Amino acid sequence: MYDLMIIGGGPAGLAASVYAARKQLKTLLISQDIGGQVNWTLGIENYLGYQFIEGPELISKFQTQVDQFPIDQKIGEKVSHLEEIDGGFEAISEADERYQAKVVILATGKKPRKLNVPGEDELTGRGVTYCAICDGPIFAGQRVAVIGGGNSALEAVLDTVKIAEHVDLVSLTPLTGDPILIDQLPGGDKLAIYTEHQTEKIEGEMLVEGIQIKDIKSGEVKRLDVTGIFIEIGLIPNSDAVKSLLELNKSGEVPVNNACETALPGLYAAGDVTDIPEKQIVVAAGEGAKAALQAHRYLQRLG
Repeated sequence: MYDLMIIGGGPAGLAASVYAARKQLKTLLISQDIGGQVNWTLGIENYLGYQFIEGPELISKFQTQVDQFPIDQKIGEKVSHLEEIDGGFEAISEADERYQAKVVILATGKKPRKLNVPGEDELTGRGVTYCAICDGPIFAGQRVAVIGGGNSALEAVLDTVKIAEHVDLVSLTPLTGDPILIDQLPGGDKLAIYTEHQTEKIEGEMLVEGIQIKDIKSGEVKRLDVTGIFIEIGLIPNSDAVKSLLELNKSGEVPVNNACETALPGLYAAGDVTDIPEKQIVVAAGEGAKAALQAHRYLQRLG
């Protein structure tokens, strides 16, 4: 049995691994991949220490630091569910592998809700992004599209319209965001709004070159010549593994207190899978470090 099992290999899980190793905890890191959402981020300009760095490069640096420590790693395995056992927890993977630990940190993050249209997967990280805050500055002076009609899409428009040459907002429904955000949308020819339009296809070879949209009332198809596409139709927490152990919030996130504690003693959570208000790389990394320190303190109390 491990002292600590960290489920998830994004910024929160990797930071937790470093702090756990420094506390000399017998630690297992288990994750479907390394990096999570950060791997899809074209460029990062708001992580301290780097004026600009690509997402995969930042994750590579994180992983190099983790690899310096004697941490057991099971990468490529997805935990399907977590169970309580005597003296701790047991994680069962989709391949029916079983791992036990006295304490667990859940750091499985979120996954973007996808459009599921042709070209989306092929051009992710090549002009298709799921985080306007992260990648907006990369598209300064370019024509971009924001897909969605809720608060996250409206906030993306308000951020990108300041730096982009032109923004096309495409929503399948009438705008559903808060009225205060709708009222802040600028007039003029820098923003075009297409409500009740369906995204049909993302076009491009190596990079995004355009997007095809369809008016769901008239059936008219139009091509927008954009080089960046921000898909802002929501994120889905990767919290299925603990839904039988914890009461999740209405968004499916794991509620935690300021010590990263869940309602179940010995089970901690950190990063985007939790209900913390800001979903940022630097925040997730900090929460992961905090969770590891709190887990160490918990293990000390166990004796």
